Amino acid sequence: MKLAIVSTLYKSSPHLAEFHRRASAAAAEFAGDDYELILVNDGSPDDSLEVAMALAEHDPHVVLLDLSRNFGHHKAMMTGLAHSSADLVYLIDSDLEEHPEWLAAFAQALTDRQADVIYGVQESRKGGLFEQWSGNWFWSLFNALTDMSLTPNITTSRLMTRRYVDALVRHEEREVFMAGLWHITGFVQEPFVVHKLSRGTSTYTLRHKIALLVNSITSFSNKPLTAIFYIGAFISVLALAANVYLVLNWLFFSRTLSGWTSLMASIWLIGGMLISSVGIIGIYLSKIFSEVKQRPYSIIRQVYQRKKE
Repeated sequence: MKLAIVSTLYKSSPHLAEFHRRASAAAAEFAGDDYELILVNDGSPDDSLEVAMALAEHDPHVVLLDLSRNFGHHKAMMTGLAHSSADLVYLIDSDLEEHPEWLAAFAQALTDRQADVIYGVQESRKGGLFEQWSGNWFWSLFNALTDMSLTPNITTSRLMTRRYVDALVRHEEREVFMAGLWHITGFVQEPFVVHKLSRGTSTYTLRHKIALLVNSITSFSNKPLTAIFYIGAFISVLALAANVYLVLNWLFFSRTLSGWTSLMASIWLIGGMLISSVGIIGIYLSKIFSEVKQRPYSIIRQVYQRKKE
């Protein structure tokens, strides 16, 4: 198969029919009849599943993967990519903030630049002041707390070769952060400047963005754990200096209540040493914890697809 378009569904009912029409037109123009449209229902609370089932019933190009519950946007994307088998895979959100018609330009850029991935980068971040501010601090903090340098304002939309997708889905992280996985998979990846629309409030609230930031940093960096160790070491040194000061002050300058000096010195010194020890243990524990559970990152309840006549 020449092309697969992969998209996820979550509260997508209002624009799903238009997305299907435009994505199908773009795919047919590029690949003729040799394409599939993979839709992954990520436990959408609206009637996205029913609308998608109707599309799959009438269009043999549509493949609908219904997940057993809501697993999250990134895990749903990985599920759709793992289910694809085409030579080229076009990943895009279904909310029409990203245009399905970008496919032609992405494909041309893929050929011209001899790349494995062409991904969209917003010319300027969409949304209001809060969405722009929260998006900027997200990428700034992520890059600062990891050894990676991801391009800010990237979009979901990207055209990928088969060998890149095969390499991407080999990652078996239990907590999936797609931007990080896209980056560390490697190959030749080139940006393409796009203008993304804003169709309302983002489903990524501040709470979701904070949770995603914590998950992404802990998935791709041990700097927070290392920082705990250095903070503990600094407290230990500071406590040692304070101990010297307290002892000298007690000997030569003042008389404090009996036992106060030794109590404070012990609390500070032992506290610093404990934090350092917990930091060292945590570095190793975090590496083990993320792998031993081996839970599937998603579960497909049912696949809907009409057989081509």
